[in-house]
Amino acid sequence: MSRPATRMDGANKFKLGIFGANCSGGLTMTRAPEHWIASWDNNLRVARMADEAGIEFLLPLARWLGQHGATNTQGSTFETLTWAAALLAVTQGISVFGTVHVSLLHPVFAAKQMVTADHVGKGRFGLNVVSGWNEGEFGMFGLDLLEHDERYAYTEEWVTITNRLWSENAPFDFKGRYFDLHGVLGEPKPYGGERPLLMSAGSSTAGRAFAARTADCLFMVIVDVARLATDIAALRAAAERRVGVYASGHLIARPTRREADEYNHYIVHEMGDWEAAEFMLASRVGGRSHSVPHEKISQFKERFISGSGTFPVVGSFDDAAAIFKRLSDAGLDGMALGLVNYIADFPLLQHEVLPRMERLGLRAPAPAPI
Repeated sequence: MSRPATRMDGANKFKLGIFGANCSGGLTMTRAPEHWIASWDNNLRVARMADEAGIEFLLPLARWLGQHGATNTQGSTFETLTWAAALLAVTQGISVFGTVHVSLLHPVFAAKQMVTADHVGKGRFGLNVVSGWNEGEFGMFGLDLLEHDERYAYTEEWVTITNRLWSENAPFDFKGRYFDLHGVLGEPKPYGGERPLLMSAGSSTAGRAFAARTADCLFMVIVDVARLATDIAALRAAAERRVGVYASGHLIARPTRREADEYNHYIVHEMGDWEAAEFMLASRVGGRSHSVPHEKISQFKERFISGSGTFPVVGSFDDAAAIFKRLSDAGLDGMALGLVNYIADFPLLQHEVLPRMERLGLRAPAPAPI
């Protein structure tokens, strides 16, 4: 029996996900009263809304510390593997990812957790593997943050072990640079017998090389949209197989561009948590993030407030669809989106932006509920 096809395998040219709903504030560092409350009931509601609308995936943030400031955005979060298993149990078609900082969770234990979630969702679980960057979070676990490229060497061993657990039927030993394991065996195997979809979050040279070798899709930060097509073409040229390329973004769409710009100004400049943005800026530099070049990171402060540094999709409903078309034409397969308030803003995505994307040939109408 092979892994059943999911929406991630579907025909939609530009796939969409909901990003960061498991975290307080989501991606937005704002004091606006409509900021996201990441209660379980709210997560459940937005997951069902996205599922019914035909959205392809839900992607959580793995956070252990927030961004400080008045809002401490992402300071309260649901752990992503248990979150994913619970949402897979109450949805029908949407894929749900767990996000794992591999240095913080042993691969034998994680493999068992993830295969459990995969059976709950009948093959709809996906793994977003993260090599880590936040020194403060690593300190909570008593761990040192490895040098940047060495993190991917560690991650590659971690992924090799989980893949063998999911595919091999006899006990095996593993001796690498970071792990020395004996008599390793895992049952049950993933639903359908094939490993879960693997996404790798990384935009550095080492991160992209790791994704090209190992992952099914790369989750990247768009730093310069003018270079996006060149960057994606280079990534695919380096891969021995097709690797899906997804980006992170945040959506503020309104009937007119002026309304969207005014709301964005309100969220960022009138109600933004600039102290939190300064903290994120310092942690990205101090944490030696390689996803954003040092010379550009100071330009990201407004993007930190409106969407934790993700790509801004701000404008009218027509503008939003046109932006997605431009990204698709550059070779991007899809985007995981943050919303200021996932429940209040989702109907604008569903009823205004998605139909415009359909008219542009990016998506087909959502299937009728079962």
